[in-house]
Amino acid sequence: KKVLMALSGGVDSSVAALLLARQGYELVGITMRLADAPPEEARGPRSCCSVEDVSDARAVAERLGIPFYAGHYKDEFESHVIGYFVESYRKGLTPNPCARCNEHLKFGGLLRRAEELGCDFLATGHYARIGREGNEPRLLRARDPEKDQSYFLFGLREEDLSRILFPLGDLAKSQVREIAREAGLPVAEKPDSQEICFVPDSGYVRFVEKRGGAGTPGKMVKEDGRAVGEHQGLHAYTVGQRRGLGLSGNEDPLYVLRLDPAKNEIVVGPEERLLTRKMRVGSARLSSRLPGSFRAEVRIRHRHAAAPARVERLEGNAALVAFDEPQRAATPGQAAVFYDGDMVLGGGWIEEAFSA
Repeated sequence: KKVLMALSGGVDSSVAALLLARQGYELVGITMRLADAPPEEARGPRSCCSVEDVSDARAVAERLGIPFYAGHYKDEFESHVIGYFVESYRKGLTPNPCARCNEHLKFGGLLRRAEELGCDFLATGHYARIGREGNEPRLLRARDPEKDQSYFLFGLREEDLSRILFPLGDLAKSQVREIAREAGLPVAEKPDSQEICFVPDSGYVRFVEKRGGAGTPGKMVKEDGRAVGEHQGLHAYTVGQRRGLGLSGNEDPLYVLRLDPAKNEIVVGPEERLLTRKMRVGSARLSSRLPGSFRAEVRIRHRHAAAPARVERLEGNAALVAFDEPQRAATPGQAAVFYDGDMVLGGGWIEEAFSA
């Protein structure tokens, strides 16, 4: 079988390629050029998608003796990821660019490229697994809970899972490093990249301001509408934030409870008001076999421990999630991903959270 292997220039995708080559697959390597190389002073030491990463990916392909392509996806990345990232913050949402990139570029775009090149499969270095339920493929968590990336992959279409390979799904990161060392891969000791690869060391707030202009200052208010301070633009704040609010003179600590773009206000309050009992999820992508109402464990952040809940389908590809126990800081703009044990049932984007 022929496999289009997505090579990022890091150790994970390089070892994934090595394992598939050892299993006898015919590999074609490809690296996605997502942006022009930023100045060295603007790029952190753990960024990715750089000129150096393309060189590292090419070196791995040469070591494995496989053909190599560098595909240019700058326009798609700008539209689907960076534009979405900036606009979300300016609307008072907290975006999840990794999930968005996976859905639209790393799998959407590369699956099409795999078909053009006559490949049977697309493989990546993600830590996730694909299992079977009857005759149907299902997305599963990785064996290593510390590296599991299934949360960022909920947008994969069911019909595409049979064409995707995740060679690292059963391995721990330490095992991957050891395999790379033993094989003499040139990226064996390369540090992991940061999650938001395109944000420079100056931080996301300055990045958003540079791309979309400075935010409009407004009021910080308590839930009763009483003003307690001013904010510098909705883009600089997120639900659950405590530091940097400029409200240290208050008797009790105050946290960002929600952002109100219509009024250009930030609502603050005590930590207990961050607890969420219910939330509405939009653009939901759910398994076709699920009933109108079902039980699931729901993750509202990458590092969130999945919490039991009842999920009810709504019209317009939406869902209402009711947690058994209130969860802290469900944040509009973030992904909500539904699990049955290790199996991903689907997910969507948090639109509104309701206090417990």
